[in-house]
Amino acid sequence: LKYRAGMVDPRLGRFGMETFLLVPGAWLGEWAWKRVVPLLQKKGHEVHVVALTGMGERVHLASKDIGLETAIQDVLNEITYNDLDGIVLVGHSFAGKVAAAVADRAADKVSRILYLDGFTPEKVRTAQGSFPDEFPVEGSTVPFPQSFLDVVGKDVRGADLEWLTSKVTPVPVRYFRDPITLSEKFDFVRSSYIYCTGGDTLAWYLSQSPGRNVDEVLKEKLDGPFKLVESGHWPMITKPQELAEAMLALAGGPAR
Repeated sequence: LKYRAGMVDPRLGRFGMETFLLVPGAWLGEWAWKRVVPLLQKKGHEVHVVALTGMGERVHLASKDIGLETAIQDVLNEITYNDLDGIVLVGHSFAGKVAAAVADRAADKVSRILYLDGFTPEKVRTAQGSFPDEFPVEGSTVPFPQSFLDVVGKDVRGADLEWLTSKVTPVPVRYFRDPITLSEKFDFVRSSYIYCTGGDTLAWYLSQSPGRNVDEVLKEKLDGPFKLVESGHWPMITKPQELAEAMLALAGGPAR
C-alpha cells in the first residue's frame, strides 16, 4: 500500500512525507532557504526552491517587462517540469500572492498553501494585492531598503546581517504593484499560516484589535491553523530550526 504525502499510515501511526515548494519573498532568492532545506530533508521530505525572475540567482534576467505573471510562471514551471504533486506551497512575504495565484491555477497539485509572514488574499473574485510604492523605486526595480531592517529585522545581526546584505537584490517593482485575481478554485485550497512576532503583519493585526491577545485575534481572522515564530521577518535566516518545526507541524509532518 502506497502512501502519498500527508497521509497517515495506520499501521505505523506516523505521518507520510511532504513535498515542499519554497517561494522567497522580496529581495531574496533560493539562497535564503539554505538553512531550512536540509532540516526538512533530514526528516525525509522532498524540498524544491524556486528563484523568481529578476531576483537572487535570476537577477541577471531583470527587465522593465517583468511583472507578477512572470513570477507565477516561474513557480508553475517548477511544478510542471519536476512533476510535483501534493505540494505544500510556501510563500514568504509578498510571495503569498504568488503562491495564491499558483494554487488557483494548479489546485490539483497543491495540497496546502503555507503563508509565511506575508500577504494573504481574500476569497473574492476581484483584483487584490496591488501594493503601494512603500519603498523608493529606481527605474523598474525597488532596491533593498536598509531601513526596513530596523523595523522588522532587528534580530538580523553579525554574520547573519553580513550574509543577508551581501545577497539581497532589487525586486521588480511590478511584483509589488501587480494585483492577482482568483477564481472559485482558490476557495477550496487549504491554508496555514506562520507569523513572526517581530514582523509588521502581526503588528497590524493586533493594532486592529487593541487589548486582545494574539491567539484570539488570529483565530478570528484566519481560516486555517497557525504558528508563531519568535523572530523578525526573516526566520529562515535567524531561526531556521524553529521555522522548520513550525512548517512541519502545519504541513502534517513530524514536528521534531
